[in-house]
Amino acid sequence: MLRQDSWAFLLDVDNTLLDNDRFASDLSARLEQDFGAAESQRYWTLYGELRQQRGYADYLGALQAFRSGCGSPSALLHMAGFMLDYPFQARLYPQALAVIDHLHKQGTTAIVSDGDVVFQPRKIQRCGLWDAVAGRVLVCLHKEREVEAILQRFPAQHYVMVDDKPLLLAALKRQLGTRLTSVFIRQGHYAEAANGQLLDPPPDLTLARIGELCRLQRADFPS
Repeated sequence: MLRQDSWAFLLDVDNTLLDNDRFASDLSARLEQDFGAAESQRYWTLYGELRQQRGYADYLGALQAFRSGCGSPSALLHMAGFMLDYPFQARLYPQALAVIDHLHKQGTTAIVSDGDVVFQPRKIQRCGLWDAVAGRVLVCLHKEREVEAILQRFPAQHYVMVDDKPLLLAALKRQLGTRLTSVFIRQGHYAEAANGQLLDPPPDLTLARIGELCRLQRADFPS
């Protein structure tokens, strides 16, 4: 339970603590190996359609949709195993766990991630992040629409949100104002896509790598 006078450091997962782009690349290579280039593209088309509908990545949902019309049922079962047993711990960014340990000395650390309720929690568990934050994990559909749920789950005087999506950070900052410090980690394809975007408001702090948080103390986080 957090004290009301405490700080809470809320950390995103994909492309913030963990290189999810690398997972997507490995998944694409495995799909092409097992099913061919055309079928691999069909999977990603289905994935994109589901993402557009739901607003979050649903890798297993896309695989379920891919099942219809798939001519290799045996390979499909192996693909499910590949996803569920993927070595996500090997995809943690350098110093990701050290960052959590460092920030926990200054407040309470928690994972706040968008995603589905099956694959995303499993990913967080398999890579070691779940244990690193002692189970303080919240998986949302849309963080910017679930601010009250986040505040109720992790009550604190001040929040630091760490994410690779600056538009999301801006949306949260507009809602919480000076109660939130927004930290943009410039990693992954979302960060690259943000180049040149008008951000209102801009992030309070921008870092090139998640490991840079290890050198910051409370006084270094602007509000």
